[in-house]
Amino acid sequence: MKSTGEVMGGATSFGTAYAKAMIGAGQILPLSGAVFVSVNNDDKPNVLQVAAGLVEQGFTVVATRGTAAYLRAHGIAAEVVYKINEGRPHVGDRILNGEIALVINTPLGRESFFDDKTVRRVAMMHGVPCVTTLTGAAATLEAIRAMRQRGLDVRSLQEYHAGTATRTS
Repeated sequence: MKSTGEVMGGATSFGTAYAKAMIGAGQILPLSGAVFVSVNNDDKPNVLQVAAGLVEQGFTVVATRGTAAYLRAHGIAAEVVYKINEGRPHVGDRILNGEIALVINTPLGRESFFDDKTVRRVAMMHGVPCVTTLTGAAATLEAIRAMRQRGLDVRSLQEYHAGTATRTS
């Protein structure tokens, strides 16, 4: 855990720290493209700020029918895509085709189990970051903002330790 703290402690903002932590975990956050959003009914009011922020950063929103309707009713443009069990082309197809750069999916209940599990699995297998909480979605937005505004200075572990050795000598 010390290494994670060292990575995050050297950052100048939460967004930068989170972006570096994601890189350290093997996830590269996108700077553009389409974000798939599918959230449970309880999360819909709270996803508005994240979706609007992603649109401000240049992303397009692709969402399931219910989430898209909610976003549109609140002024956020969203393209409708089928769930896995609703027909084709569905969100899994869009991920496979490289058309989705980020997934925000907060499942709830038995009826969403098959669909959401499949979406997360396809995203993982194709290197598409998948966020399953609104807190994580907000952190991801902050990381994307930080990367777009300031870029990232990411050093390898060897570079970090060489810098530490130089400073302590």
